[in-house]
Amino acid sequence: MKALLQRVTRGSVSVAGEVAGSIGPGLVVLLGVAAGDTEKDAQYLIQKIINLRIFTDAQDKINLSALDVKGELLLISQFTLLADTIKGRRPSFIGAAPPEQAESLINYAVGLAKASGLKVATGRFRQHMHVEIHNDGPVTIMLDSREKLNQL
Repeated sequence: MKALLQRVTRGSVSVAGEVAGSIGPGLVVLLGVAAGDTEKDAQYLIQKIINLRIFTDAQDKINLSALDVKGELLLISQFTLLADTIKGRRPSFIGAAPPEQAESLINYAVGLAKASGLKVATGRFRQHMHVEIHNDGPVTIMLDSREKLNQL
């Protein structure tokens, strides 16, 4: 499972001109589910996301987590994070999980994020979305559950 985090002052996602989810200060998180991912991948990523120290403290040092600052989360499914661009000019998405598996793991991840107590908003799975991101910093970080889980 991959996650692209962007620290934001605000963010929103719209489907067919209607706002599906919006947040204030916090993180917009694009989530991609790979074939073979499990609940352990989602658990690892959500814990990493909510505890990653990427917010500034009173001394303007990047030292606080989303939990510390009560940041809000906007979680959006994005299978294109699994693009394979090694060959040719057209990305392959063969490594992405089938939609049913991906939706189940995305929903599981959303549940874990909500259990943290932070405000969580979402996009709509398998819908064409417009995402508005007011990047703060900018701070943008890529996480991949397989990098950690392969070390165990």
